[in-house]
Amino acid sequence: MLDFILTIAVVLAVALGILSMKSRRAMGRLDEENQRLRQEKQMVLDFMHDMVEALGEGLGKDELYQRIVHAAILSSGALSACVFELTPEGKLRGVAVEGLFPPQRPVPESSRVKLTTRAKFIEQVLKSEVLQIGEGVIGSAAQSREVILVEDGENDERIVKHDDSSLVVKSMIAAPILFRKQLIGVLAVANPSDGFCFNQTDVSLIQTLAEQAGLAIHNSFLLNLQLEKRKLDVDLTLASNIQQMLLPTTFPRIESLDIDAFYVPAQKVGGDLYDFFPLDDGRLGVAVADVSGKGIPASLLMTICRTNLRHYSRLHDSPARVLCELNRSMGPDMRGDMFITLVYAVIDMQAGHITFCRCGHERPLFGRRDSKAGIFVTEMLASEGMAVGMVSDDLFDSVIEEKRIPFETGDIFLLYTDGVTEACNEEGMEFSTGRLADVVKTLRNRPAQELNRGIIETVDRFAGNLSSYADDITLVAIRRT
Repeated sequence: MLDFILTIAVVLAVALGILSMKSRRAMGRLDEENQRLRQEKQMVLDFMHDMVEALGEGLGKDELYQRIVHAAILSSGALSACVFELTPEGKLRGVAVEGLFPPQRPVPESSRVKLTTRAKFIEQVLKSEVLQIGEGVIGSAAQSREVILVEDGENDERIVKHDDSSLVVKSMIAAPILFRKQLIGVLAVANPSDGFCFNQTDVSLIQTLAEQAGLAIHNSFLLNLQLEKRKLDVDLTLASNIQQMLLPTTFPRIESLDIDAFYVPAQKVGGDLYDFFPLDDGRLGVAVADVSGKGIPASLLMTICRTNLRHYSRLHDSPARVLCELNRSMGPDMRGDMFITLVYAVIDMQAGHITFCRCGHERPLFGRRDSKAGIFVTEMLASEGMAVGMVSDDLFDSVIEEKRIPFETGDIFLLYTDGVTEACNEEGMEFSTGRLADVVKTLRNRPAQELNRGIIETVDRFAGNLSSYADDITLVAIRRT
């Protein structure tokens, strides 16, 4: 009986020892798994921190991609890594590489000696390759939007077999870089440094890095957009300030003349111009112009136009001759989709008349008192002419027509751009020259400044807030008092 009890005790002790050993082994494996998870978590946190730093440093897209491949190598223990970016054409191109990442297509023998170092050569090859979606391991990862693990590269038909032993793929992971299910590219690592193949732990890690990379790339894109917009805003503000400096802020003080100008650009920088400049014998040059288009290109062209107009107005008395020389000077250098409409007038107070020419611009509005009928009448002054930069010099010269009208006490000479007459209301109706003439008749006895202000207020009531107008608005009112 004693022997039996002793036997049972020994068996129980052995069993307990075995259970204890298994428990310790299980605990050990659990500890190892926890340690591995902690390490993986720390790698991801380090990667995220690195990406945040990269964004804070304002790194460009290329530098950001390079940091991603470097972090992938450090995290996975791979010998090489590469990022393939989705191009606007819907293909994949290598944009960042570290280590001897194997090219995804056979390398022609003729190109193997072009570069001095192997690493530089491989980088050049990868950046010159354009892969189709679905092509090879990289293209398949992009097409499926899922991570692909190649455990045995030597027997995987999707892997290109290179003669160079350093480019042999033993194992590879390709993970799509996504943001909100939109493909950005593919992150790939090749050949673990320990000589074994990648496992599911490595797959999980690279997938997590690819997810964080997608977020970082998207944020970098948004940040660069904001920086570019801020820079553009600064440039536009600067251009607007320069343009405002070129527009007259004070008007000529000439006896018996009341002059005012009003200008509102549709954008920060507009394509309208008005200008006044004294000429010989007490005459006054007046111009209103409109460049096709808006923004900085229109503003630059308008600045050139103003400089040339002032130059030729001092060389020639005839407005038609001035505009012919302006077209001859500017036409050859203007883009095919840009042109300038213009009205140029010379006011001669001693002779009591206005001489003007039009280059495809809105007809000037002239208001006067009809002594026979005893009423104030308005008319749109017509003269032939084509826009600057639109036709050849010979055709421009043959079409342009110079007109002269008397300018007497109480008369009003109004120049404007089509932003005034073509301002539309909610029904799509234009303000029109008829409504403009009605306002001038109503306000004919007001000073030029009040006349312009009354026109703008009427247009505003008709079409809505000025900030919503689709075109620049320019008004120049000249009254003989």
